Amino acid sequence: MGSEILQIYRFKKSDGKEISQYDSKFVMSRILSADTKLHISCMYLEAGGIVGYHDAVVPQLLLVMEGEAFVKGEGASKRRVCSGLAVFWGEGEGHETYSADGMTAIVIEGKELAPEKYMVEEKPE
Repeated sequence: MGSEILQIYRFKKSDGKEISQYDSKFVMSRILSADTKLHISCMYLEAGGIVGYHDAVVPQLLLVMEGEAFVKGEGASKRRVCSGLAVFWGEGEGHETYSADGMTAIVIEGKELAPEKYMVEEKPE
């Protein structure tokens, strides 16, 4: 049911668009849109913390805000993620996340997430 390639996207300032409407001056980096119910949470993974291996109940997107972690999905090698990167897991995809030094992330869960519509996929190093 899950993919064999871990999907990691960028949402860095350099990928955003300058907004100048209404005398504004800022950069907006779009992440996703959805017409269905979403759950949005903030995750605080302390140093040495782990989100144990489990299957995603619904599609989920983990947006790293601070710190770094290693993520692993079904059949995929572990990848290091840091601020400005987002990891996507599809419904039913097994995965885990762990951090040696700690990480803060926004987690978005919902049936119809499609991060590829707005973000650039980050290829493995």
